[in-house]
Amino acid sequence: MTQFLSILLLSLSTDVLEAKKETGVASYYSNCLAGKATACGEPYNTKKLTAAHKTLPFGTLVEVTMLSTGKKVLVKINDRGPYSKKRVIDLSYRAAKEIGLIRAGIARVKIQVVK
Repeated sequence: MTQFLSILLLSLSTDVLEAKKETGVASYYSNCLAGKATACGEPYNTKKLTAAHKTLPFGTLVEVTMLSTGKKVLVKINDRGPYSKKRVIDLSYRAAKEIGLIRAGIARVKIQVVK
């Protein structure tokens, strides 16, 4: 019975993560925040592929796709935010650069949790 419950719980949590998709506006962190602590305690590093999300657990891997270009980047959630209600994710400088977000500053994206 315990083994059955463990398998059921694992299956349910996997389904929840796979179903987690959002579309909205992304922005990116200012370089002046480099070295400051993120919500999980790690210092913000402009060269890492990280991001802030309002609810996803720290350590969650998320694929971010810029809708206008189709460019994608894989980031790890290590902070909380964005605090603007109009945005769904804040990317590190490197992640934003990889999808071409730097010049525009904000862009519509699709985010999807990756196993």
